[in-house]
Amino acid sequence: MRNGTKIAKEPRPRGRPRGFITSEVLERVRDVFLAKGFAAASLDELCAAAGLNRPSLYAAFGDKEQLYISMLRHIGQGSVEAMDAILSGPDPIERRLGRLYKGAIDIYTRPPNPPGCIIVGTATVEATSHPAIGAAANQILASFEKAFERGFIASHLQPAPSPAERASMAAAILTATGIRARLGVPAADLRAFTKSMIPVICR
Repeated sequence: MRNGTKIAKEPRPRGRPRGFITSEVLERVRDVFLAKGFAAASLDELCAAAGLNRPSLYAAFGDKEQLYISMLRHIGQGSVEAMDAILSGPDPIERRLGRLYKGAIDIYTRPPNPPGCIIVGTATVEATSHPAIGAAANQILASFEKAFERGFIASHLQPAPSPAERASMAAAILTATGIRARLGVPAADLRAFTKSMIPVICR
């Protein structure tokens, strides 16, 4: 616009205009957080993985903590959708649980470095010093339990233990599996562990 006899320039936006797919960026930074953890992952590494400069990354996601939480929620949402797809199938709940645990183990133990579960492997480390990360991780774990509960509600099992109680057990086994995978327990041993626990959950 005109300002007296001079033309005042409009301020130029900082960073690159949004020209990326958010889900793809979050998938790429996930790999950095998995490998390094939240604290050790540098902004340079995150920007390189995202394919964005710092101003663009800040404009899209906020600070490093907000980026991490956005990534957690993205992964959590995708996980719940995958769980619902498996647990709502027509097979007996024992088989559905077996497929779910197998799929999780395949993800947790993928080479070259078995990542385990990003929530229990990285978020738990930061929960005390970053309460927002702890809160986000707790919400995601609660959504996993709800997904299990929906599966048990749609099953042939006896009403006791309740679907919610069975879901707590099933989610705890999933969490334990993620921890063991992060510690390097072989996939075959993890599959044997989850297979042995399914009759306990479904008794």
